[in-house]
Amino acid sequence: MPLLKTIGLLLTLLNLGTTGFTQSTNPAVVRKGLIFPEQEKHVHGSSLVSLSNGDFLAVWFYGSGERTADDVKIMGARLKKGEIAWSEPFPMADTPNLPDCNPVLFLNHTGKLFLVWIAVQANQWESSILRFRTSTDYLKSGPPVWTWQDNILLKADEQFAKEIAVKFKDLPKSTVGWGGYAPRYDDLIKEASRDAGKRCIGWMTRIKPLLLGNNRIVLPLYSDGFNLSLMAISDDDGTSWRPGLPVVGRGPIQPALVRKKNGHLVAYMRDSGDAPIRVQVSESTDQGESWTATTKTDIPNTASVEALVLQDGRWAFLGNDVDDGRYRLSLYLSDDEGKTWAWKIRIEDHPVDQGRYSYPSLIQTTDGLLHMTYSHHPDEQHKSIQYVVVDPQKLNPN
Repeated sequence: MPLLKTIGLLLTLLNLGTTGFTQSTNPAVVRKGLIFPEQEKHVHGSSLVSLSNGDFLAVWFYGSGERTADDVKIMGARLKKGEIAWSEPFPMADTPNLPDCNPVLFLNHTGKLFLVWIAVQANQWESSILRFRTSTDYLKSGPPVWTWQDNILLKADEQFAKEIAVKFKDLPKSTVGWGGYAPRYDDLIKEASRDAGKRCIGWMTRIKPLLLGNNRIVLPLYSDGFNLSLMAISDDDGTSWRPGLPVVGRGPIQPALVRKKNGHLVAYMRDSGDAPIRVQVSESTDQGESWTATTKTDIPNTASVEALVLQDGRWAFLGNDVDDGRYRLSLYLSDDEGKTWAWKIRIEDHPVDQGRYSYPSLIQTTDGLLHMTYSHHPDEQHKSIQYVVVDPQKLNPN
């Protein structure tokens, strides 16, 4: 091989292993690089926010595992405006002796920074407690200066159980059971919903909230116990929270929210239910208070999804559009509010079972560029968080 070509190849390989940016072969991908070098510990569930000074903050959870590892904490890093390398990771939250998972970063209507996450009691997802921190001093280098911390406690009343019973009637007839005389899935969920303790705990974060009007925040949550979703709603810009009615279906979890032009809200959700495994969808006509029983789209799905309404009115969808792994991660765009997806780009595309690229976070900055983070796990010994910038104007219709 000629010397110059050899040197060029070596430089390319070295660049791919750093935390700087690399240029994709697709012209729509502006930048792509790891937030920190690959390492063996588990890193997952990232979230990303753009700040008023042009910096970015990213968070993820990090430790020996997930819910069963008490050393799991929330870590973060900052990308300063104009720079190409992220800062060294720093702690963002750590509940003593409990795993901390699923962080979400966002700014409320007044620009206050929120970090919401779960502390996993008893090492069980269904015992998780919602926690949050806030800051107004977050533009300097390093982590934000947190000025408030509390738990988000949601009291779901009897209407929760009534809603589940009613909405299950709107779903297709269930074939899920364990023998002729054994209870079916639907009956188990309805029975659990009548337990006041179960319906008030175990709600977990995953995706950024939707901000409406001047002070409403709709924060999507889900439960591994009920295997469905619910919205935490604040009408005072995050000071207090209450639960909406559940999003009912067989396995609709980890909602990503968008708002239609007519004001209705749409939730796209990971499918944790029965076959075929497809992205589930539900709609709200009352700003997130109640939701239709879920239906399935034609998009295959194996993990968490993201969604966003772009500045030009198009919708963006980001997720693993396969049904046998997490080796592919795709960005879809729609100009008809999700009826069809005319634009598509593969953000990650690998052979089957070679790597896991999942749990994305997606935002858009004022210059129109899309910024995303997601879990980058080529194998069990090499894990990081990937950061990608896409120019949606450079995507071509399929």
